[in-house]
Amino acid sequence: MHQEIEWIERIIPDVIDTISERYAILKDIAASGPIGRRSLAQALGVSERVLRTEADFLKQQELITATKAGMVLTDKGKEVIQGLSSFIDQFLDLKQLELRLSQKLGITNCLVVAGDSDLQPEVIAEMGKLVTNTLKTLLPHGLNIIAAMGGTTMAQIASCLTPEIGKERELLFVPARGGLGERIDIQANNVCARMALCTGGKSRSLYVPEQVSESTYRPLLKEPAVQEVVTLIKKSNAVIHSIGTAKHMADRRAMPKEIVSLLDRGHAVGEAFGYFFDEAGQVVYKIPRIGIQLEDLASMKCVVAVAGGHSKAKAIVAYMKHAPKQTCLITDEGAAKAILKE
Repeated sequence: MHQEIEWIERIIPDVIDTISERYAILKDIAASGPIGRRSLAQALGVSERVLRTEADFLKQQELITATKAGMVLTDKGKEVIQGLSSFIDQFLDLKQLELRLSQKLGITNCLVVAGDSDLQPEVIAEMGKLVTNTLKTLLPHGLNIIAAMGGTTMAQIASCLTPEIGKERELLFVPARGGLGERIDIQANNVCARMALCTGGKSRSLYVPEQVSESTYRPLLKEPAVQEVVTLIKKSNAVIHSIGTAKHMADRRAMPKEIVSLLDRGHAVGEAFGYFFDEAGQVVYKIPRIGIQLEDLASMKCVVAVAGGHSKAKAIVAYMKHAPKQTCLITDEGAAKAILKE
């Protein structure tokens, strides 16, 4: 729905505000009519002058008519209300969800798609469309180095990106962190390759293990091939990542029993960038990986987090205590409503 609305607004700027205002007038007349102009203006919280202008337009369209008792809907008006009610109500509900979610999480922008990806896997494709639209809006023209995380969600999002993102841009996708050790199809290297293929960009790979010891970590940084990609990662101006539940991420990585016990004792609920958080946002455990660290996000103008499903509500809230304010969260109704119930 978001993409369709964006297309409509390109043709007619502010069309959604106009539709919402006129729909509200029709809906109130349907519920309270016949109703006088002054009473309706008070009910809608607008001036009589504004209402008069809109009411005159609706009369010209033969959607309402004036009687001695007040304004009422015509048959054509009733047909419009019935036809638009589902679309407008859903759209306005989503807009309200987005606003409330942004305020609760303390970030600039939240975009919410209808549905719950825990129950409806196809919802992830809708989130993918929003990722495309967001990158088209936020990425400057010219060279963009985009760091991307791996994972099941990111692998699906990668296939949803389109060549439109690459118009007037040179795109280079790099893995946000080292990630060998997972299923091949969801490793960050493969996610970046898929994103490059779908957008007409290029990608680079970082061949380092998912979890390494301190003694292994430091020598790896001295390898020229690793240094080159790490330098590109540090230069990235955008990042796309997901947020996982602590248990799922620990299981997916087949983490040692002692680490799983540590996560359990620390009541870890979420994970992002190799950091595991409890409900208060405290870091319970950090995987010593090569690549982007949480503190690196503050300087990036484009930070896109993608996570949906009611099961990820606590994980999203926990991570957002560390997320930079400019983060754009792309999620679904299932997660949004669960977060707002917290």
